[in-house]
Amino acid sequence: MVVYGILDLSGLLPQISVKQDELENLDGGGALDTSLATHTASVQTRRLNVHHTAFNPGPGVTAPEDSLYPTNPFLNGDSPDLRSIQKISQASATVKNSLQRKRPTNSTGFQKEWLPSNLPSSETLNVIDFPRESDVLSALDLEITESAVAILLSNLASSKWSAVQVTTSFYKRAIVAQQLTNCLTEIFVKRALARAKELDEHLAKTGKVVGVLHGLPISLKDQISIKGIESTMGSYISWIGKVADKNSVLVDILESLGAVPFVKTNLPQTLMWIETFNHIFGRTTNPNNRSLTSGGSSGGEGALIALKGSPLGVGTDIGGSIRIPAGFCGVYGFRPSYNRIPFAGSANSLDGQDSVVSVLGPLSNTLDGLQIFFKAVLSEEPWKKDPLVIRKRWSNEEYNLIDHGNGKKLCFAIMWDNGIVAPHPPIRRGLQMTKDALLAAGHQVIDWKPYKQKEILANVVAICCSAATEEFKSVMAPDEPLVMSMKLIPEEGDMPGCRSPDSGVSAFELWKLHKKKRDLRQEHAKYWEDTVGQTGTGRPVDAIISPIAPHTALPHGQQKHGQYTMTLNMLDYPSLVIPVSKVDQALDVKQPRVEFYTPEDRKIYELYDPAMCENAPIGIQVTGRTMEEEAVLAMSAIVDEALKGAKSKL
Repeated sequence: MVVYGILDLSGLLPQISVKQDELENLDGGGALDTSLATHTASVQTRRLNVHHTAFNPGPGVTAPEDSLYPTNPFLNGDSPDLRSIQKISQASATVKNSLQRKRPTNSTGFQKEWLPSNLPSSETLNVIDFPRESDVLSALDLEITESAVAILLSNLASSKWSAVQVTTSFYKRAIVAQQLTNCLTEIFVKRALARAKELDEHLAKTGKVVGVLHGLPISLKDQISIKGIESTMGSYISWIGKVADKNSVLVDILESLGAVPFVKTNLPQTLMWIETFNHIFGRTTNPNNRSLTSGGSSGGEGALIALKGSPLGVGTDIGGSIRIPAGFCGVYGFRPSYNRIPFAGSANSLDGQDSVVSVLGPLSNTLDGLQIFFKAVLSEEPWKKDPLVIRKRWSNEEYNLIDHGNGKKLCFAIMWDNGIVAPHPPIRRGLQMTKDALLAAGHQVIDWKPYKQKEILANVVAICCSAATEEFKSVMAPDEPLVMSMKLIPEEGDMPGCRSPDSGVSAFELWKLHKKKRDLRQEHAKYWEDTVGQTGTGRPVDAIISPIAPHTALPHGQQKHGQYTMTLNMLDYPSLVIPVSKVDQALDVKQPRVEFYTPEDRKIYELYDPAMCENAPIGIQVTGRTMEEEAVLAMSAIVDEALKGAKSKL
């Protein structure tokens, strides 16, 4: 989620400030060291905790032959994140020693043969197809890792492929993905292969699968707890060495269904950002164009799945953290309503803020993977294990769109922009392609006029930021630097979006924010219901189609905007991301503009450069009403098929 540097909300947000002495305490204080020498001895020695571990070099440092960490050429002297790296060189011995503990210690279970010897140079930006060219994956490995989730499960159940075979193939591809994008935090080969072997033995002995996800490798965002596995939540130096003493509820459910958790993935410091960079594991890049961000906060998942290093991953979303990486990396991602998927036992930022809450959701290379995950988890009655989960079983009737004319002729509404920041040309082209495809498929498409977007955005930001500074300070090491690109104006030492204790809201003010949220949700529900007179179907709009962000993935350190996803979190609307196309310089020409909604709109417009964003994926999000997960999955499949049908005719 984005809480920093969103835009000028013209007085709708309460005053936000942080005292300079508090900022210096949180951000390390002192002048920046312009040399990377000391950084080489600290941050660049962070390691990938594989329980057989590996060394992680940083920019300008040569990796040993068996390193799982790529060098990172995507930092430069103008980067705010480089200033963060320099700042860590001045951290205390305690912080540096903690980082040193993430160095390599042993190498059990990991096979050096899984490391490609023919990695592309750093000048090669598009590496999405490199796994097929690497010298690591066999023809069978490629067949396995490029199969849809449904095919994998069918072949596992029939014993065509063993769980050990499938898990090993995905390990090999995941490690290639790690070399290309730095997407992983934890790898636990011996544990996962032992689990896969148990599943194979069970199937051979009984002739039955353990569950509907039997043998399926699943990647997990670092904050999702696995017993016995270290979790820094990918970002907090103070959490180095912290090992989970039990599984999260979701991991228990996935294992009971026969799944094989096999890696954990990278995320940003504090979770609360739409890029993926932290002081422990570094930056995750976008495999479609490594000069661009993979998004955040589930950016490790987005990059890994885009490279087919995992068939199915689980991320979290409090303001777009599943949907933005899915859209930026060109995969499918699903943000369900609050409390349909169990969150209990997973680590979190803003823990205790229960008004706009984080949810768990799946990412996959195919839409069927999202549906399989969601239906499978609900089959285990998660409300019995997490009391916050709504007691609502999977509904085939809702999936068959009984409340939406059985899906025969749907009415979609397109929100072309939110009236605050207009989308870049590739985003508008993606929306137009979707409209044309749906019309060709016989559906109705109307325009959606945005409703009170500034007020909704102001409300969600104010709630999430009501005590963010205090929360971050309570978790971070005393002189652990805040990642500088998370600040709107790093030079000023400001921390927009966070309040100091002295300027924070009172309990009464927070109550008023909650009441405002409730009122806005009620108003928006009525606004949607009143579209019945515009659709021609006798029903209100079935689903809204909108941008995920006003832009595709941008260069590292440039992300500032999460409005198009955050507002849906406040409204608690389930939303699913579908990849549509990629940036094409010939098609996505920058058009002149003389009028702008806001100063932020002008800034976002000026950022666009089609050459800079070449090959960046273009995605859309399909949104339904609260608790309509089954319908959103089904309607998204209709949109996806319409797009594929239109492309097949080109």
